[in-house]
Amino acid sequence: MENTTQYFTRKAYTATRSFLRYWNGPKRTAPIPKGNGLKVAFIHNDKKIATGAHHINELMSNALAERGARVRNFFPRHQLTDTPVHLKGIANILFFHSLLEHKEEILKNHIIQGTTYTPLPFLSFNVPVVCHFGSTIRGYLDAVPATRRLPKEEQGVFKELAKLDIIPELDLKTFRPMEDVADIEAVAATRAAACIVTSKKVKNELMEMQIPEERITVIHNAIEDYWFEPQRPTVTQPPHLVFLGRLGGDVFTLKLKGFSRLVNFYRAFPNTPKTTVCMTTNRKLKEWLHIAFPKHYMYTNLRKDLIPGALAPLYGSLLFVSSRYEGFSLSLVEGMSQGLVPIAYSVGVVPEVIKNGENGYIVSTMEEACARARELLADDQKRLVMAEAAKASASQFKSSHISSQLLSLYQNLRRDRKTAANGTEIKPSVTAV
Repeated sequence: MENTTQYFTRKAYTATRSFLRYWNGPKRTAPIPKGNGLKVAFIHNDKKIATGAHHINELMSNALAERGARVRNFFPRHQLTDTPVHLKGIANILFFHSLLEHKEEILKNHIIQGTTYTPLPFLSFNVPVVCHFGSTIRGYLDAVPATRRLPKEEQGVFKELAKLDIIPELDLKTFRPMEDVADIEAVAATRAAACIVTSKKVKNELMEMQIPEERITVIHNAIEDYWFEPQRPTVTQPPHLVFLGRLGGDVFTLKLKGFSRLVNFYRAFPNTPKTTVCMTTNRKLKEWLHIAFPKHYMYTNLRKDLIPGALAPLYGSLLFVSSRYEGFSLSLVEGMSQGLVPIAYSVGVVPEVIKNGENGYIVSTMEEACARARELLADDQKRLVMAEAAKASASQFKSSHISSQLLSLYQNLRRDRKTAANGTEIKPSVTAV
């Protein structure tokens, strides 16, 4: 459905028949092909920083629209205010229940899709609901230890940050909000018509929640076309150590993203140039990072479509994926698309993409990560061959792939619903990958 600006521009054109006015007004990015009447409601939060969920929802919406589907995005508006910390999880759950004010509009669609638990208010209606799991809160909780359980060298990093008042505490005071959301994610997944997961790892997490395998479909995330086009010239220069991705600002997210691993990795190579492209809302952390390492270049909260241009000159450099948990790891694929060679812990889609010694390395310890980095920094020929292989591997994550898989899933769900409406017993036709 058109947005407000497009609607009034179209009405003005109809009234005046002014070609010039039409030409200067907003237009569809691609014509909608005939013969596809599929209508999809996307439910998600309208936050463009903090996670990659917004970018993935936007990419899926655009890709589906180019294939003829009609996609509308619905954002809740009524947030509870002044909620006690221990009830923040419940507040977030109720936040999405405010979308019931748009019930009539949402239920006109053939499919309702939301991130994990967000379509919960619509599970009791007669429209197929799809829960999209880029990750799970249970996965976060299982992956992030208390600071005292970290290796001593990592504990030291967080104690340093606390001493400098960059973080207020070494551990969150309560995990109850996250526990509440984890529980409600399991409820939503159990009752949804289908669950999309972005990696085999997340599929296994849902199966541990007792979600039947036949109702889980693996559809890898995609990255925007601007990561591939235009083709950027390959320039060979001394390699950098590169970090790309969200760091967050609180102690839990910093541990989740392996920040202490990153600090110790950078410190192990004082004479090697380093480039950090990160998102964080913690001003003190950003200021500390600027001066913490020698030969360090930094981009903070850079607009996403400008990042490929910042990374392209680093072709053949080493991308360090330090996370303790990822459901997918967009940063991995984005970095590989620019010819960065990944050295990554086994998170998210890493085991499905990286072939050791061919397009990157999977590591399990800091010692191993440093050893692999030294090996590649000492062998330019091997490093550049692996850079080209990494770039080729990233091409399987173009947006055209995700739209084909989504449409196939949606069409199966529509067919199942029609069959059920006719009184015929059916078996779920969702394909487990």
